[in-house]
Amino acid sequence: MEHENHTSETKDKTDIMVNGNIVKIDARGLQCPGPIVQVFQTMKNLAEGSVVEVTATDPGFLNDIRSWCETTGNELLKTEKRADAYIAYIRKGTKSEVSDNSFSSCCAQELPARSADEKTMVVFSGDLDKAIAAFIIANGAASTGKPVTMFFTFWGLNILRKDQYVPVKKGLLDRMLGMMMPKGSKNLPLSKMNMLGIGPRMIRMVMRKKNISSLEELIAQARRLGVRMVACNMSMDVMGIKKEELIDGVEIGGVATFLNSAEKSNMTLFI
Repeated sequence: MEHENHTSETKDKTDIMVNGNIVKIDARGLQCPGPIVQVFQTMKNLAEGSVVEVTATDPGFLNDIRSWCETTGNELLKTEKRADAYIAYIRKGTKSEVSDNSFSSCCAQELPARSADEKTMVVFSGDLDKAIAAFIIANGAASTGKPVTMFFTFWGLNILRKDQYVPVKKGLLDRMLGMMMPKGSKNLPLSKMNMLGIGPRMIRMVMRKKNISSLEELIAQARRLGVRMVACNMSMDVMGIKKEELIDGVEIGGVATFLNSAEKSNMTLFI
């Protein structure tokens, strides 16, 4: 018989229901890392083999839950999309004792052996010079055959924006923010000596004369080399950036996606 049980952690926004042998979590409306936290808090009180069905509206949720399951040793049975909701079915596995009160402790327990040779970068800055440095490092690492993940958040998201106007429905505040931020890699300012846009043009001219790849060429090269580019969904919401405004090949993810990549890395940079 189905019944509803509200806990202090899930009141108002998240519902947890037990339906037969499946525990249902309604995490619609929660932003990253809310859905993942709700899954963790529910799973730690369940017996091994229990199945959880999670419904969320966060576009990065499916990527995050896949990474979370890999990190914690739980089993992701399947995922699906219905209308504007994302659904995941998870079985509590035997590789992880989800019993600690902290998310980080949960993720650290009994992880499978890893070679930890990946490279991870958090690209926070939207400055041209820092973006160039980030992609040079990423391409260099990818050229050695190592997996590379670049996690773009806040101002770094502007690097991934398309240069041309994309007709998307936005509120007034989101539209104003979009107008004030640089649209794509070609319009990024310098961190030093920007000089009302003269600095970036000078840097690009010097790079052409010295036969150094432009930022746009570095981005294209990173895509060819298989560098994984992930846009932070929470930051996208804050900055008023829609998925349609990003260049092709960019994934949408959240903190669990970043942490899973960092867990498998022997180098994590914040740029």
